[in-house]
This record gives sequence, C-alpha cells and structure tokens, in this order.
Amino acid sequence: MSPYTIVLADDHALFRGGVKRIIKEHADLEVIGEAGDGLELLQLLEKSNPNMVILDISMPNLQGLEATREIKKKYPHIHILLLTMHKKKEFIQQGIARGADGFLLKEEADETLLQAILAIRQGKKFISPLLSQEVAELLIGEKRQNLLSTREKEVLQLLADGKSTQDIADLLFISTHTVRRHRENIMKKLNLKRIIDLVKYTIAEGYISPD
Repeated sequence: MSPYTIVLADDHALFRGGVKRIIKEHADLEVIGEAGDGLELLQLLEKSNPNMVILDISMPNLQGLEATREIKKKYPHIHILLLTMHKKKEFIQQGIARGADGFLLKEEADETLLQAILAIRQGKKFISPLLSQEVAELLIGEKRQNLLSTREKEVLQLLADGKSTQDIADLLFISTHTVRRHRENIMKKLNLKRIIDLVKYTIAEGYISPD
C-alpha cells in the first residue's frame, strides 16, 4: 500500500522538524514537502500531490485560513489539518467554512497529532480535545441563529453593519415599524435584553470586528 503523504507548512523550522519526527513514527505516513509560508506552500502544491497538508493558521505572506481556501478551491481532494496556538472559536468557524478537516492546538501536537492525522485519513473530522468548549459555543450559536428567519438574519447583518432603522427600511423596502419589529423579535429569540447585548452578540459571532 502506498504511504499517506503529507506536506508541512509552518514558519518555524524547529516546529516542522518536531512534527516530522512524530509522523515518522508511523510507517504508513510520509512527509514529502515543507514550506515556511502560505505562498511557498501553494507553489509547492503545484509540483506535488499530497494526501494532506498540515499548516499553521498564523503564517507570513499568506495566512493559514486564506491558504486553506485556495487549496480547497484548487485541490478539493487534499485533506487539511490546521494548527493553532490560540483557542479562538472564530478561527474554527472560519476554518470550517473554508473546508478544513481538522484543528489541533500546537501545545498538544506531541500527544494528539497522529490521532488527528489517522482520523482525517479515514474521512472523519477532528477537533482538538482542548477546543471542545469553543466548539460547543459555536454549536450553541448556530442553534440560536437557526431560530431566526431569513429576513431577521438580513436585518441582523445590516444592524451589525451599522445601518440605522431608516437605512434598513430603505434597503429592504419595508417600513421603519417593520424594522423595529424584526429587531425586537431578533432580541427575543436570541434572549438579548439590551441593544448593547445585540452589539456584543454580533461581535462574538463574527458579524463585525471588535476593532
């Protein structure tokens, strides 16, 4: 049987070396290439055809999330395992949206890397055990958003974009009274009491940047 081939992408050569040593412990896995940044990774993939790419979310020139999107667009068959140092649910949410097959915290790579690779190889998704709380919050957030109608989601996005009640009414061709009613329904369904709570919600769920 041919080995399951892997390309590593991380801007720290020492970390790549450590990951490579772990992978070598499994006879059926083989590292066939390494890259120090996202652009170098994409160039490498033009010459190789790995089964998996393991890449850091934070890389120079082209971030891991953007690289994930490009890889899945050009090479949808390649599995992607994202590595991160941060427990940020936005990264998980964005990574899933871009097609990542798994997430692993760097701090537990020694113990869990092979488990993640083998699970993804079998067609499963893998989430680091240390990210279980963040994943649970994402699932709860999705469940809450599913309570909203399509129109309410449109109003919520426009509110997040800073549009006034009149702006929203004009954009959606509805009355200001209807906009206010939608806003009240949104807050009721999401169990939010104040406008500031709505603002915090849109930041937490990635509708707008906290900056």
